[in-house]
Amino acid sequence: MSERARDATVVIIPTYNERRAIRDIVGRVRRAVPDADVLIVDDASPDGTGELADELARTIPRVHVLHRPGKQGLGAAYKDAYGWALERGYARLVQLDADGSHQPEQLPALLAAASRAPGREPADVVVGSRWVPGGAIVNWPRRREVLSRCGSLYSRWMLGLPYRDITAGYRVFRADALRALRLDEVHSHGYGFQVDMLWHAHRAGLRIVEVPITFVERSEGESKMTGAIVFEAMVRVTAWGIRELPRRVGRALRRVARRG
Repeated sequence: MSERARDATVVIIPTYNERRAIRDIVGRVRRAVPDADVLIVDDASPDGTGELADELARTIPRVHVLHRPGKQGLGAAYKDAYGWALERGYARLVQLDADGSHQPEQLPALLAAASRAPGREPADVVVGSRWVPGGAIVNWPRRREVLSRCGSLYSRWMLGLPYRDITAGYRVFRADALRALRLDEVHSHGYGFQVDMLWHAHRAGLRIVEVPITFVERSEGESKMTGAIVFEAMVRVTAWGIRELPRRVGRALRRVARRG
């Protein structure tokens, strides 16, 4: 493996009916991080996103396309992309939405947190966080903000996680961190996938860092988030929390015993 391959970054962009947005977001990524590759993962979009992605791959350097046979969920798309990227030796894998809500211009700050620096160990997982100091949202309806904040708060409480933005989708994973996770145990495919991945990373003892971002409401297309999708995710989180409860109680009792 070459030195570049050992230190390379790939930005993964899942798409489904994102034809109006994909050209712009790919261009912004290439300008923001010129040394990174881009992988568009298209779920057979009926609006022709996959065909446009192929055109972009032919005309723009370091752009690749992974075609999937149909809409099978965000989690499945990312897991297929992880496999593609790990087989090719990428060192850092970025999750980024196609709709512009995740600003590529903020990606250098996230990548810096996942890179070695004098006196600092790199984070295994970097979360672009809306809810830490310095984070912000733009043009979000109040209902969406409340839904997201409550989803993160409920997940933190049920799973005993110390992070502020549990449902965030703008993330950087170091390849070694993904290899350390048992991805075959991550079964969520929709909204709950982000919670599931962060929970598994936390339980694996990985170093997780939140970096503030400004989240911008999508300017193209329609949100795929529905109340039913959120409800399904919260049901899963509740089940995970109940399953985790004996472990959390055991840890608390051991802490009390040590203090005594």
